[in-house]
Parts: sequence; structure tokens; C-alpha cells
Amino acid sequence: MARIVIIGGHGKIALRLARRLVGAGHEVSALIRNPDHRDEVAATGAKPLLADLETSDTDTLINHLIGHDAVVWSAGAGGGNPPRTYAVDRDAAIRSMNAARQAGIDRYVMVSYLGAGPEHGVPPDHPFFPYAEAKAAADQHLRASKLAWTILGPGKLTDTAGSGKITLMPNSRPGLADTSRDNVAEVAAAVLQADNTIGRTIEFVDGDTPIATAVQTL
Repeated sequence: MARIVIIGGHGKIALRLARRLVGAGHEVSALIRNPDHRDEVAATGAKPLLADLETSDTDTLINHLIGHDAVVWSAGAGGGNPPRTYAVDRDAAIRSMNAARQAGIDRYVMVSYLGAGPEHGVPPDHPFFPYAEAKAAADQHLRASKLAWTILGPGKLTDTAGSGKITLMPNSRPGLADTSRDNVAEVAAAVLQADNTIGRTIEFVDGDTPIATAVQTL
């Protein structure tokens, strides 16, 4: 059993992940901003923790993270507001990494997207640009940290029922390829148990390889 904290605990991936982790016997906490979401998060078996990522400083985050063994970042500003996108997807994400180190946590899993990085190719006038820039900065900070990190790069997210199968795509960028949120949650749960995923960026879409096999063969 591990003690795992999910940041962005009311998100669609986070709720799915919490159920899987609790079902596997782990102790799960979930950071959420809106107190109205407590019951839905608690229904997964996770413990809701209130924290506004935009306004929480590093010390506040440390207090929430301390005592856990691993962090999963699954938060997001949701787009449509560039200043908030940078505040959450870049600045708060980086604060959470720094807080994790100071809280004595080693393991950190980041949910990013397929094609994220400095060469994301999104033009500055595109609405997706702030998110692409924010994720590039956050992912780069994580790679440069001393954390035992894994970055997940799923393709276009869908609510289609998960097949439990993916295709790893280490050398390509089909950013619009469908990826079930169920599958993303299953991959996140799998990598938390797999030391061979530390220090790796794992890009994937829905496919034909069972997730356990795909993770094992990385």
C-alpha cells in the first residue's frame, strides 16, 4: 500500500484514477478547489483536501503533501483564460514539484499531452498556445528536478469506455489520436508501480497492446 495524492482530484481522469488506486488498496488523497465536489471525490474512496492551486503558496502545498509517498498531477485550468492557464498549468504545477521535494516525496507523475514540449508547434495566435507553453515549461521543470518523475502524454482525450489497451508512440506526434480517459487513468496507476517508468516520457493513444504489457516493456 502507498499513500498517493492526486492534485486536481475532481478531474475526469483523477476520479477514475482514485477509484483504481483505492481498489488496489492504496490510501488516496485528492486536492480539490471547490468544496461542493467533496462528496463526489469521497465516493471514489479518496480523502478530499481543499486547496486553491492559484492562491496556494509552496508552504501550503507542503502541508497538504507531507506524509504521502507519491504525487499525481492531473489538474488543469480548463482553457479559455490565458492568465489562469499560466497560473495553474505552469506556476502551480512547478510549485507542487518544489513542494513535493520539500515534503520528502520522491515519486511524481505528471499528466501532460501527446506532443507537449518547447517544439509543440502551436502558433501564438491559437487559443491552445497558452496551455502548450504552460505545459512545456512545467514538464521541463519536472525533468530537471531531482524527483523520480514520469510524464504521461496521451492523445486527444475521450470519455469512451477504456479498452485497457494502448499503442506507445515514442517517435511520433499524432496529437489528435483518441485516448480514453479510462486508459489514461489505468496507465497512471500502472506507472506508479513500475520503476522502469521513472525518468521517462510515455506518449500513447488507444491501441492494441494491454497496458500492463506496454508498461512492462518500456
